[in-house]
Amino acid sequence: MNILITGCNGQLGNELQLLEPLYPQHTFINTDVAELDITDEQAVMAFVAENNIDGIVNCAAYTAVDKAESNADMAHRLNALAPGYLAKAVETRGGWMVQISTDYVFDGTAHTPYTEDCPTCPQSVYGSTKLEGEQRVMAACSRAVVIRTAWLYSRFGNNFVKTMIRLGKERETLGVVFDQIGTPTNAADLAETIMTIVGQFPNKEVKEVREVKEVKAKCRHAEATPLQLFHYSNEGVCSWYDFTKAIHRLAGITTCDVQPLHTVDYPTPARRPAYSVLDKTKIKQTFGITIPHWEESLAKLMKNF
Repeated sequence: MNILITGCNGQLGNELQLLEPLYPQHTFINTDVAELDITDEQAVMAFVAENNIDGIVNCAAYTAVDKAESNADMAHRLNALAPGYLAKAVETRGGWMVQISTDYVFDGTAHTPYTEDCPTCPQSVYGSTKLEGEQRVMAACSRAVVIRTAWLYSRFGNNFVKTMIRLGKERETLGVVFDQIGTPTNAADLAETIMTIVGQFPNKEVKEVREVKEVKAKCRHAEATPLQLFHYSNEGVCSWYDFTKAIHRLAGITTCDVQPLHTVDYPTPARRPAYSVLDKTKIKQTFGITIPHWEESLAKLMKNF
């Protein structure tokens, strides 16, 4: 298959590129804004047609959560409109698409992990534009998979782990919110899961429903449908404060006193969900995957940081 990866210079895009040599049967076309402006619908349609794209993994997004509040137009174009253009383009070729979304589609008022069936109610421009992106993708592409994830970090780019290491080395004290609860996600783990899902998409030549079901039956739990919504993060639960303490412990930082901070004492332009733990039952059962605990994945990353 010819697989288009958008946002290849980001955290997830870089992790996917590391895995590509393991899948020599596919041709991966890695792009970022310099190679393809996904907010240009005509450019997207032409690129997908000219490169005979069979599938798309869209890792591109406007992820500056606070800046999105004052730059709503750009966030809307990149998070909502662009995924729809990609989905529409690949649908014309009978192809498939994987769209990455976020826990910010929820309002954070729950007290038990969010399933894919829970009502959405985003509280920020970022969350609302990502939710619209989900909807546009699922409306335009009959073989779309949307994966909501949370608290993403990696060895690449700017992220919470790198920031906490830097601040831990620079400061004697550091306040971190303890009343926002979720689960960190190692982008490398998410990338492996995406590749597992991609490997289970039938080739575009397979048209009959019966044949599609036979291909999907190779999956351990074989009730997947062409149009699906999934949740993925690492296992376990923590606060940003707990996450920071673990980062410092693994990084050997002992000179910074990390103190718990209330969200109200650290105001930000965008409202964050107070609770955004995602239930991963569906993705584990559908694709037969095992998800590592967040502390295990963090420790693995820190060994090679």
